[in-house]
Amino acid sequence: MKEWMGQRIGELYPKLVETRRDLHRHPELGFEEVRTSKVVADWLRELGLEVETGIAKTGVVGRLRGAKSGKTVALRADMDALPIQDLKTCDYASTVPGVMHACGHDAHTTIVLGAATLLSELRDQLAGDVLFIFQPAEEGPGGAAPMIEAGVLDGVDMAFGIHMAPVAPAGIVAVSPGPAMASADEFTLTIRGKGGHGAYPHMAIDAIPIAAQVVTALQQVVSRAVDPTQTAVLSIGTIRGGTKSNVIADAVELTGTVRTFDPLLREEMPKRIESIASGIAASFGASAELDYQFKYPVLVNDREAVSLMRKVCIDMFGAARVLDAPPQMSGEDFAYFLQKVPGCFTFLGCKHPQPLVESYNVHHPAFDIDERVLPLGVQVLVAGVLAYLND
Repeated sequence: MKEWMGQRIGELYPKLVETRRDLHRHPELGFEEVRTSKVVADWLRELGLEVETGIAKTGVVGRLRGAKSGKTVALRADMDALPIQDLKTCDYASTVPGVMHACGHDAHTTIVLGAATLLSELRDQLAGDVLFIFQPAEEGPGGAAPMIEAGVLDGVDMAFGIHMAPVAPAGIVAVSPGPAMASADEFTLTIRGKGGHGAYPHMAIDAIPIAAQVVTALQQVVSRAVDPTQTAVLSIGTIRGGTKSNVIADAVELTGTVRTFDPLLREEMPKRIESIASGIAASFGASAELDYQFKYPVLVNDREAVSLMRKVCIDMFGAARVLDAPPQMSGEDFAYFLQKVPGCFTFLGCKHPQPLVESYNVHHPAFDIDERVLPLGVQVLVAGVLAYLND
């Protein structure tokens, strides 16, 4: 089987690269993945799978029925891109201004399509079904929850997902049981003062310097209000306020994210943010309004699923290339899948192995991957499915 898989993946490799580059050239934001969904659905139909489209707007699901009855395992790929301008100069750089695949979702989609191809050729050997879930809107809007509400996990016994890891070279696989990625929440904080003329600040309440003090103070929520043995991140992402150089701003809007692994601390964070912001604002005669949204939960890998995935990866690549993944403060809405069914989220190194070739982290405008990781991702998912269904 290992020899056959290696041969077939080698034959499929040019198509994997071509598909990944095509998706990279034509990125689409969350819930707008119309072209991407068509590419996915057409591929799955050519394989003879049962295909359903339009799930949670642009989601696609393909079902492969094995020759024998058994369990059902799901493979999930996210399809959306980010609102970032692509700075690469390669021939497959994004053709859509201000939008690019900066997190590897084009690779995730390609890898799951490759896994569908190989598994469809093995359907006579499958004791169970494989569900290929192509999810929209992982980057913020959250496509996992509405797909689950639409019933995509009904009857699913196990779920596998995969993610690019540019901090590790291609060929490295990293996975660990338990909490693997933090909860990811968002907030909007509005500082309201009193507008006026820039020449008469004493007759106004300037929201901008108040907001600046709030930003500085909020950094101490983590450093001074959180137990040092716990992990938390609070980051301000945007600051918007003011209309003109000689106009004192009456309001400033801050947006940010909060991440942690502890559910009790997660519940406490809005109170701490509001207390600090309101206290500072009130001391200057202003006010603060907090809109806090609990978003993605902590992603928790199932121990048995991780054990299975580690075993198949060691069998394929050797123990030296299968590492323990430290917990990541980034969030992932695959966490919703793992709240419903046991599963494993695996990180796949994609950093260029040559030290002189610069590698950028996810969400960087020059992000790219070593495309030699594509067949490795296919191998990981195919081997995981076979091990689970035929155990």
